[in-house]
Amino acid sequence: MTTPSSLESLIEALRCLPGIGPKSAQRLAYYLMQRDRPGAQQLADALQLALGALRHCQRCNTFTEAEICERCLSSKRDASLLCVVETPVDMNMMEQTHAYSGLYYVLMGRVSPLDGIGPRELQLEQLLARASDGVVQEVILATNFTNEGEVTAHYLTEMLKSRSISVSRIARGVPVGGELEYVDAGTLAQAVRERRSVAD
Repeated sequence: MTTPSSLESLIEALRCLPGIGPKSAQRLAYYLMQRDRPGAQQLADALQLALGALRHCQRCNTFTEAEICERCLSSKRDASLLCVVETPVDMNMMEQTHAYSGLYYVLMGRVSPLDGIGPRELQLEQLLARASDGVVQEVILATNFTNEGEVTAHYLTEMLKSRSISVSRIARGVPVGGELEYVDAGTLAQAVRERRSVAD
């Protein structure tokens, strides 16, 4: 007995989620169709709404429904500090530490040659323009301590220092190989406080 094509399409669509393999996708699809059709409809509606409403903030590149996000517009933030993170999730983790009150730039990825992601794909010109606006005094690199995160930090350091922009890197209170999304707020707060200048 073959699986209906619409169900196959749902299973295939669910596989785009991180950590979801073929069996997990199949299990989720059957669960939604068999036991939680209202939940499936809510999920479909929420995805449709998000796809239509969300865009990238023109200043920090995170997701927002306006041209510029509320955080970038806030007068309570220290505009002289610019923290560079890989993803919006990493930015949210930084916020949970309550140790940082500056602004952000979200790369929406990291340099990863094996995946075909280089500096051009990350559109680093926008970051360079932000860091060179005359207001930013220090750029704090808070990329992950993975191989890709370190390559990204090194590339950004070279790029920013060539423009005489002060660069620092969060301290290694974050475990080597760790990703900010999975680090507890206390450890991340300590890493921000103990950030160091990036040596020439």
